[in-house]
Amino acid sequence: MEAKAEARYIRTSAQKARLVVDLIRGMRAGDAINTLKGTNKRMAPTVEKVLHSAIANATNRFNDVDVDTLYVTEAYVNEGPRMKRIRPAPMGRAYRYQRRMAHIVVKVGDKG
Repeated sequence: MEAKAEARYIRTSAQKARLVVDLIRGMRAGDAINTLKGTNKRMAPTVEKVLHSAIANATNRFNDVDVDTLYVTEAYVNEGPRMKRIRPAPMGRAYRYQRRMAHIVVKVGDKG
């Protein structure tokens, strides 16, 4: 039994989101929520929202699921597309920079 939730095109770099996702991988779902509530990172509420969605998907998909026994079986962050932007620079030049995006995936299931 496994349920998945995914948040796509989140406006942060994958590296920053991975710092938060690494905290909850393999934890019990309730403990993971408490960990995310106490984490002082900008991505923590977004990852918490994805985790809540995965738990809700599990309860909707399987009618015999016990929420207290769910674990975060998989949690990973993939890179999304990059928006390429230009910043004015001295002497009529232009500097290019990239605004990065990430796709956050959380899967919950029973420990097996």
